[in-house]
Amino acid sequence: MKRAFETVLREDYLPPGPWQIMVGNSYVETPSADPLYLYQNNLIALDLPKGINNGEPFLHASWIGAVAPQPEETVCHVGVGTGYYSAILANLVAPGMVHAFEIDDALAYAARTNLAGCSNVTLVNADATHSEIPACDLIYVNAGVAAPPLSWLRALSENGRMIMPWRPSRWVGLAIVLTRRKQGFEVKPIAPAWFIPCIGASGFDGFSKVPTSEQAWSTRSAWLSSDRSPDQSATAICEHVWFSSDRAKDPDA
Repeated sequence: MKRAFETVLREDYLPPGPWQIMVGNSYVETPSADPLYLYQNNLIALDLPKGINNGEPFLHASWIGAVAPQPEETVCHVGVGTGYYSAILANLVAPGMVHAFEIDDALAYAARTNLAGCSNVTLVNADATHSEIPACDLIYVNAGVAAPPLSWLRALSENGRMIMPWRPSRWVGLAIVLTRRKQGFEVKPIAPAWFIPCIGASGFDGFSKVPTSEQAWSTRSAWLSSDRSPDQSATAICEHVWFSSDRAKDPDA
């Protein structure tokens, strides 16, 4: 992974500098267009009015380490921005494929241009929550999700992983890794995470149980409602999926 971050130059995937960098709770402009400012674990604004940024490299390095992309795997990247982390994922899974989804037209255009040299990346300018998601080994989500769409969960191969910022309420935000098992999904909370909402997957209307922060952090598995009905271990319940404090196991065992 270190080699991928060394090889993929961040400045090749961002607008020309100077850049607006998050410092504390506000943005400041870099004194110049020196790429040095891009290698200090900074959030870089991509669309300031919409609050869209190129995320902190340290955070993404920890996320990528948590899901360990492997050569020849297939990845779906949701919310690619201008393509920097798609390029890193493509480097790690080559000759495997990265299917990069970006709903914003301007960002998708920039990402398509920036990723033109990555032969193992396909850029899809569409809403990933209402698009056909190909069968894949990893789904890497860069926008806050209340409940993962059914299509995403079904697209994962056995032992496939999905990492996402879970936002099951306005007051709860944490990164979780879901791993598909023979029965259900193993869930591992890894860190606090606050991302902009994922269009199409950030509403709470489908919830019949909204977790507290403590309940969210205690979650250890997730289940399709069609496979297993919610029980007393439920930490969060949505229409098609529910989360449990019990570890994933065969419900008939």
